Amino acid sequence: MAQGSVEERLALLEARCRKAEDHLEILNILNTYGPLVDSATAEPAGALWVEGGGYNFTLPDGGTKRLSAPDEIAGMYGWEGHLDLVKTGCAHLTATPKISVDGDNAEAIGYSVVILKEGDRWFLWRAAVNHWTFRRTEQGWRIVERFNRALDGSPESHETMQKVAAI
Repeated sequence: MAQGSVEERLALLEARCRKAEDHLEILNILNTYGPLVDSATAEPAGALWVEGGGYNFTLPDGGTKRLSAPDEIAGMYGWEGHLDLVKTGCAHLTATPKISVDGDNAEAIGYSVVILKEGDRWFLWRAAVNHWTFRRTEQGWRIVERFNRALDGSPESHETMQKVAAI
């Protein structure tokens, strides 16, 4: 038999339910991202972030770039290179991340891949590791920052993967 008053047990149960709901909402945001960007649905994709939030990523030809939400992030989905992927056929997939929720803030670490169509075959075009931070807003959970590094053996990609032990 569980210890504590009914009120204490109910409060613990409500806290566990809220944490599970928070995890589910964050997973739903991450799994909404791919279909939006793969269909070039730019504004709703940019709106997954808080105003002024950012996306810091490895550029295809090396180097890194940070875009601010929502306009710069939404604008990226109109770039010629991105539209070429969309017209060819692609899938931005987010692997199930490790999520940690602390009140109205959360973070997640996990992999993402881009699958690209080439003729009659599909192939893995890009793999990356991501450190996402989130904030609960009046509209629900939103992305604050996405730090994305290609899985290229770089110290930054390894440091990002190692963060999984801390959350």
